[in-house]
Amino acid sequence: MKYTNIQISTDSDADEIASFAMAIHELLGLPVTMRTLNKKGVRIEKGKILDNNYTGPVLEQVLKENKVIRTIPTTGKYTGIPVIVAPIRNKEGYGIAAIGVVDVVGTVDLGLIFGDYPEVVKQVQECVRARVTVP
Repeated sequence: MKYTNIQISTDSDADEIASFAMAIHELLGLPVTMRTLNKKGVRIEKGKILDNNYTGPVLEQVLKENKVIRTIPTTGKYTGIPVIVAPIRNKEGYGIAAIGVVDVVGTVDLGLIFGDYPEVVKQVQECVRARVTVP
């Protein structure tokens, strides 16, 4: 059996990053988007690549700022849906790609789930508010 390497660079295209993004999608069962610094990437939902020329405003912002961003986009395919996007950095610490998923914590109605535990709801909501930035 011959094994090949998977390498991600600033110039990796959608075909080169799709297997990595699909693995994350399969692990989490959530929509996944990914792109590299110089090339558009993929959007995956329900086990299928829906777009292999994808970019989004939060992916682009993460690549610019080289930091994790939790937000609710006001434009793009995931408008109004909480997302979390993280940079993939090289060994020097530069962001060479970005990968994002729907932020499940941001979509859960904590009041409904923890209705009998108001102190838990308050603590979790404070944590979520501290991490989410709304443009």
